[in-house]
Amino acid sequence: MSRRYDSRTTIFSPEGRLYQVEYAMEAIGNAGSAIGILSKDGVVLVGEKKVTSKLLQTSTSTEKMYKIDDHVACAVAGIMSDANILINTARVQAQRYTYAYQELMPVEQLVQSLCDTKQGYTQFGGLRPFGVSFLFAGWDKNYGFQLYMSDPSGNYSGWKAAAIGANNQAAQSMLKQDYKDEITREEAVQLALKVLSKTMDSTSLTSEKLELAEVFLTPSGNVKYQVCSPDSLSKLLLKFGVTQPAAETS
Repeated sequence: MSRRYDSRTTIFSPEGRLYQVEYAMEAIGNAGSAIGILSKDGVVLVGEKKVTSKLLQTSTSTEKMYKIDDHVACAVAGIMSDANILINTARVQAQRYTYAYQELMPVEQLVQSLCDTKQGYTQFGGLRPFGVSFLFAGWDKNYGFQLYMSDPSGNYSGWKAAAIGANNQAAQSMLKQDYKDEITREEAVQLALKVLSKTMDSTSLTSEKLELAEVFLTPSGNVKYQVCSPDSLSKLLLKFGVTQPAAETS
């Protein structure tokens, strides 16, 4: 029982809980799922689109995946307006680092600086926590490919495979069972689509309901962030057998 300890973000309950932060995490539980998987040759991010309407104007922008810098991207679950503020903050920090040191910002350092901002919104009065969780995928010369998850409290942690958003507990347990070390990028895509197909609320997966992005190294050694096109995604769904070649797709 909260007993009005949830009226402010800065008040601890007698059990040592910050209810407003916990409520922010609950808001993320209602958002579209996102899954990240670390492979030996890249990082795969897959997200579920919640807004699917024939009346919606399709644009080049994405709903779940965002590029922060040439070597870092993220998947989002939660309130998108909150996410936009934090993504812009991260982009500015990454560019400031590059301008100052003439090299790419280490992935964990970028994640930590953004989480410091999120933590500040849980400690000072008159502010509410950001109602958004992130999966960060990136590469740097120190640690290679990396996957991090952060939540509204400002905590972050490194993962081999992680899920945020709706049904994240079920997705996490499936990833725990099926993930194996030395997984390739193609196998990671297959695993992510399989997990999402079993945890999403909708009955069938289509390219309109999904977004897929990858961070990997090109043969020349450059980091590349690539968002999968709807046509390529449809082919992948059929190839891995997680959707039926239904009549409406023809």
